[in-house]
Amino acid sequence: MQWETVIGLEVHTQLATKSKIFSGSSTAFGAAPNTQASAVDIALPGVLPVLNKGAVECAIKFGLAIGATLNRVNVFDRKNYFYPDLPKGYQISQLARPIVEGGALTIVVGGEEKTVHLTRAHMEEDAGKSLHEDFQGMTGIDLNRAGTPLLEIVSEPEMRSSAEAVAYARALHTLVTWIGICDGNMQEGSFRVDANVSVRPVGQAEFGTRREIKNLNSFKFLQQAIDYEVRWQIETLEDGGRIEQATVLFDPDSGETRMMRSKEDAHDYRYFPDPDLLPVKLGEDWIEAVRAALPELPAAMQARFQNEYGVSTYDATVLTGSRALADYFETVAKTCGQGKLAANWVMGELSAALNKAELDVTQSPVSAAQLGALIARIQDGTLSGQLARQVFDGLWEGAGEVDAIIEARGLRQMSDSGELEKIVDDVLAANPKSVEEFRSGKEKAFNALVGQVMKASRGKANPTQVNELLKARLK
Repeated sequence: MQWETVIGLEVHTQLATKSKIFSGSSTAFGAAPNTQASAVDIALPGVLPVLNKGAVECAIKFGLAIGATLNRVNVFDRKNYFYPDLPKGYQISQLARPIVEGGALTIVVGGEEKTVHLTRAHMEEDAGKSLHEDFQGMTGIDLNRAGTPLLEIVSEPEMRSSAEAVAYARALHTLVTWIGICDGNMQEGSFRVDANVSVRPVGQAEFGTRREIKNLNSFKFLQQAIDYEVRWQIETLEDGGRIEQATVLFDPDSGETRMMRSKEDAHDYRYFPDPDLLPVKLGEDWIEAVRAALPELPAAMQARFQNEYGVSTYDATVLTGSRALADYFETVAKTCGQGKLAANWVMGELSAALNKAELDVTQSPVSAAQLGALIARIQDGTLSGQLARQVFDGLWEGAGEVDAIIEARGLRQMSDSGELEKIVDDVLAANPKSVEEFRSGKEKAFNALVGQVMKASRGKANPTQVNELLKARLK
């Protein structure tokens, strides 16, 4: 039997506010346990929540960025459940009337575009954190995160593979960091993914029974968890078993999911409107002010990069992986006037060096202006690609500016045609076997001769001139 995978993602995005959603407590990461939990956060009797305007503004930004409907009047609800690190015994969230409904994101998988529609995005407060590893036979409770503002972003179940799920999660991560509503730090819990996964026979309209994989904090784990869960569900069904709706956790060490609890539905949480919070009303002036402050969005920038700089859809998607990378590339492209060559260097030599040094593009030792100047020297014939890499190494080491490195290290491409002709003649005289092989139809022999000329010129010969001279001599 052929099986189809059905995936929907729920992403908890921590909003980039300095204080919590209903109190003035700090949201800074890394404080000592229980030092950033106020009377409101720990639900002492008599306290009342006060909504953080900045959190609402973040949600408005997101809704506008994905082309969603913003509910001009939205309501907070109490979601009731017991958990040791939930001090109120309920979580303030939004159910019936969330702030954002609908919208869509476009992803690229295997060179093909796909649109994933969103169901909703709602504001809510985070719970605290249970600590198991530091206590023998006990659980510690840290309430610093209690009340941290979240935007829970729920997709439609439209993804059909782990690759699509990862592409969607990456696109969402790019967007929320791009518009400045989240720092995107997955290790610190700022961007957490829950994956709802089910399988069904190909051609069946009804969804299978889903299992929810909770709290995935890396794209690698997201892919591994979904792949394992899909295999497990298919094997279970093919062996005559049945899937029970459940919440599961992914163990990165074993690469397996394990059941945490049976999955609840919305009615199990006994939602009702929070009596301490008034409905939120969004004025048109406020919405338009937020819209005016939005930066150029990734999708629009991708289209512009393709149009202005002649890069491919894939290149444009990679280059807009973050605002910092997009800004870097655009500065390089404008400096050298060669969009495609700029894209190749940013995605190739620069990215490789950054990855090896474990640096972000914002920490690059080679500035965008320097890389642009380097590419300009390739374009005007001063440098070959091979010599340019040596200049790049000099820039990375902080040896000076492009032209200074070229002169100091004698890296200028050979421009004296008479000198080059002599090198070509010497190489042909020294390699009669390769000459004979080329004339008998062996193309590889020509490449060998090119290599010998480049070696003799210490990489300074212009490759185009070398090819032309050799072809002329070998006629």
